[in-house]
Parts: sequence; C-alpha cells; structure tokens
Amino acid sequence: MPDLLNCFTAYDVRGRVPDSFGEEAAGYIGSAFVNHFDLKQVVIGHDMRLSSQPITDTLIKTLTEQGTDMIDLGLCGTEEVYHAVFSGEQQGIDGGIMVTASHNPADYNGMKLVLRGARPVSGDTGLRDIARKARRLAAAARRPENPSTPGRHLKAFSKKSYIEHLLSFVDPLKLPPLKLVVNGGNGCAGPIVDLLEDHLPFTFIKLQHRPDGTFPHGVPNPLLPENREVTAEAVRSHRADMGIAWDGDFDRCFFFDETGRFIEGYYLVGLLATSILQRHPGAVILHDPRLIWNTRELVRLAGGRPVQTRTGHAFIKEKMRQEDAVYGGEMSAHHYFRDFGYCDSGMIPWLMVCNLLATTGKPLSQLVDERMAAYPVSGEINSMVEDPAAVLARVEEAFPGGEIDRTDGLGIAFDDFRFNLRRSNTEPVIRLNVETRGDPHLLQEKTKELLSLIGKSPAKDQP
Repeated sequence: MPDLLNCFTAYDVRGRVPDSFGEEAAGYIGSAFVNHFDLKQVVIGHDMRLSSQPITDTLIKTLTEQGTDMIDLGLCGTEEVYHAVFSGEQQGIDGGIMVTASHNPADYNGMKLVLRGARPVSGDTGLRDIARKARRLAAAARRPENPSTPGRHLKAFSKKSYIEHLLSFVDPLKLPPLKLVVNGGNGCAGPIVDLLEDHLPFTFIKLQHRPDGTFPHGVPNPLLPENREVTAEAVRSHRADMGIAWDGDFDRCFFFDETGRFIEGYYLVGLLATSILQRHPGAVILHDPRLIWNTRELVRLAGGRPVQTRTGHAFIKEKMRQEDAVYGGEMSAHHYFRDFGYCDSGMIPWLMVCNLLATTGKPLSQLVDERMAAYPVSGEINSMVEDPAAVLARVEEAFPGGEIDRTDGLGIAFDDFRFNLRRSNTEPVIRLNVETRGDPHLLQEKTKELLSLIGKSPAKDQP
C-alpha cells in the first residue's frame, strides 16, 4: 500500500506508480471523496496511461459498491470530465474524477476531483479533508459501509454534446480551409481532433496522433524544448498555416506560427482576450501574475478590465466566479472560459485562433509579432535551489525601489522591466519570468543578473 502522505498536492492527487499511488490508494481516496461530499452521481474518465484503466476499474467497483452511480466516459481528456459535470448538473451529476497525471512521465498517475458545476477540489476546498479520511480508511483497511442498493455503472458512449459545445465558440461555416499540423503527443487529443474534423474545413497533418500509454515519443509535454522541433519541422515542410500541440490530457495547447516558431503562451492570453472582448465588451479578464504588461495593455485597449489572480487552476476558477470573468489565461497555456463552466480547455483556444486568422486575414506571426516586440519575455526559467526562501529574500534586497507584488511569489516592477520569482509547491525549485518594455538587450541583462543572484543550476521544466 503506497504512503498516502506522498500523493496529495495543492490541487490534485499525483504520484509515481506503484510507489506513491496506485489502484489500492485510488480506492481509498475515491471512497473518502464520495463519502466526504455525499456524492450520488459521479462522472469518471481516464487518460492513455497503462495504469489508468486498472485504476479507473478499481474506482468504479469501489464506488458503485458504496452506492454511487458512476458515469464512465472511458478514454478522454480532463476537460471532457469537466464538461460532463457542469452540463449534467441539472440531471443530478454532483462530482467528477479524472484519472491522469497530465504531462508527467509514464510511471506517474493521479486524480483530478471536481464537484457539482465542475468546481475544483483543492487543498482549501476539501482535498486535505479527503486526504485525512483516506489515510484513516487505509490504516483501518476498510471502506465505508456498503448500502443495501449498489450504484450503477453507466457507460457514456456519445461525445456529441461536448463536440457541439466546442464548436459553439466559432462559426464553422465562416472558417477558411486552413492546413494545420496537430501533435497529440500520443495523448488523448487525437480522437477529439478526429471528431471535430468532420465539422471543420481544415486539412490536418497528424503527428503522434494515436493515444499510447507507452509514450513512444517521450513525455507528452510540449513545453519541453526537445519536444517542439517535430511539430515545428512539420509546419515548415508541409507549409502549414499553424501548428498545435497538446499535453497528455489536453488541458493545455501550444501554438506554432506558419514559420514553425513556437509562440509563448503569454502572448496567446492577450490575443484571446482581445477576441473575446469583441463579443463581451467591458468584461473582466483574469490573468496570472508571472507576466502581465502585454495582457493588461491589450485588455484595456479593447475596453475590458484586467484582474490579476494567483497562479493555479483552483484559484483562477474561484476568482472567475467571483468576478464573473468571461475569460482567464495563464502564461503556462491554461485558458479558462465562463461559457465552459469557468473551466480550462485545450480545444477552444486553437479553434478561436483559427477564427482570428479568418476574421483578420493575417497569419499567426503577424498577430503576435508586434506584441512580442513591445514586451519581450525570458520565458519561464526553472532553477534548483537549496533554500527558496533565502533566494527570494536575497533577490528582493538586490532590487530596492521597485513596485512589489506578492500575489504569487515575489514580483518587482520598474519603469522599463519587471520580474516574478515564485517557488514550486512540490520541489526546491524557483521559477523566474522577466519582461521589458521593448528592450531585448535589457531583458538579457536583467535575466542574467537575476540568474546569478539565484545561483542557477539546471532544473527540468515541469510546469
């Protein structure tokens, strides 16, 4: 039995299989989840990992024995669970479980938990309680008492409602016949692209398209530089209009322009915000505090109101509800939509960008070049450090006189440059982001200075 102390994070359950997470642990955690919130109908889905189906089978068996109806989506993306939960609220669906470890290595797995309306369960909204209850159940080697009537295992075969919801964000009849390179990373995105293909006038060049839990092309994480070139080269060789790549559970999507250049997710936030504000003038747009200047300027120019919030899906989804924000974006390529249950989607953003190519008549490079020149960025740089708190204190002391922001980590802004330095929740890593006002030389200088203060040693990118 894995140590349940090791698989709970601030936002979800995740660990190496079988050392810190597996079928038995999932059973206890699932039992604690439905028992703590008294859930009657729960949606469940899983990604392509080899351990995901056995874990899902255990969860379904355990929870139906406890009297919970389980609506089984089978192989799917995280957002499909979100959609099923928020769209099924009126039908009594009051919870959801996605079995996934997203972009982590093949020997990891985990669970993302949501409640009615697809509200996330995080450390502040019940995850700690679930952890304590799961540990008590595991220590006693028992489940909650079974009711006289077991729950049902219902398989959901149709994705029609989900596909229709995605297509509602664009007008397929007005889209141009684009050529798109799509790289599913052998994750779960491929089958959804196939279903969308029937409704769109696009030609798709499909890479790593089939879900494969053996990870034949490596970890499904397009943020890793070594994973980008295959998509970039395909865009160039096929003379495609754009490239799109996803992580394993496709809750994030990443863009390559028509030259094969990788586009930082930061610039997509401003681009999507501007587009959405054309349909929702004056609306609130949320953004994370790592890189902010470009987003704030574009939102204000479009007549919207930018609001900053902490990094992390649980914080953003809660803040979106508080502010009734129409859209929220993180530079890490998470994009949240009010009309998608305030949840993040990796499918809606690329459909919207295709729509922008149609309405503006411009390629993606032209849509972002001016903004990249106006606000050049370092990209997120991760550094292994022994004492993150000491590093933050040392950096703050070295940059007196700036405007300090502690929304998430340490942000310091001056007239011509700003940076954000934040520590990882799970490992001794410091994450640095730097931006300037149109000055790439200053960007290079300040990034080098900050890394020297941090005492950088290489850290693998695990956003």
